[in-house]
Amino acid sequence: MKKVVIIGNGNMAFAIAQGLVNSYKLEIVGRNLENLEKFKQRLTSTKNVTVSSIDNFSIKDETVILSTKPNNLDDVSKKVTGEAEVIYSVLAGTSIKSLRDKLDSRNYVRTMPNLSALYQASMTTLTGDIEYRDRAIELFSYIGEALWLETENELDIATAIAGSGPAYLSLIAEALADGGVYAGLKRTESEKVVQGLFAGFPSLLNSAKPSLIKDGVMSPKGTTAYGYKALEDGQVRSSMMSAIEKAYRRAVELRG
Repeated sequence: MKKVVIIGNGNMAFAIAQGLVNSYKLEIVGRNLENLEKFKQRLTSTKNVTVSSIDNFSIKDETVILSTKPNNLDDVSKKVTGEAEVIYSVLAGTSIKSLRDKLDSRNYVRTMPNLSALYQASMTTLTGDIEYRDRAIELFSYIGEALWLETENELDIATAIAGSGPAYLSLIAEALADGGVYAGLKRTESEKVVQGLFAGFPSLLNSAKPSLIKDGVMSPKGTTAYGYKALEDGQVRSSMMSAIEKAYRRAVELRG
């Protein structure tokens, strides 16, 4: 059984550990051993899981997943020693150049999972040293779907879609539920209908392009056509495209 070191014990680190715990030996590394033990006990299996303090921790020849807050990179670099085999970084807005400047490793891969990783349903994008493409895809497939991109710029664009997307879809889900309440449904019923809508939609999206799904639902002068016209009047399409563009530009700014 291969070993993976996870530096960090936040929500994303937990989601990744939960996906890997039955297939890899895990060593969870952080500042507070008490919190690390609590992290370990939350996992569905603790059989092959150990925890360690980050102080003078050696990453020599290790496969490392770096899952701390981006502004903790400097602190991590001062505490760990040795040269890793590969570092998979989950740090948003942190370039491979920044990783190379701070941490010693023979290989580097940037990754961007999203919050659905908590349910092993993430859309994770990856880029970095091409030699590690297949291994990166295999590793992150344990928390959902993994897609390799050619450049960091493409990863930043994908981050604006898949990384930030849960927030945008949450806004849409909330608005749909509010619309149901406005029209006369009870709040609990309206939210249940929205949950059902979102639960079934992935199957539709996997079988047809969005434009075809829309055309299949919209009949002449029907309810969907009237509602769709209201969305176009509200510039929902334009606003969504603008949101992706602004999020992407911000990701580029953070990357430097």
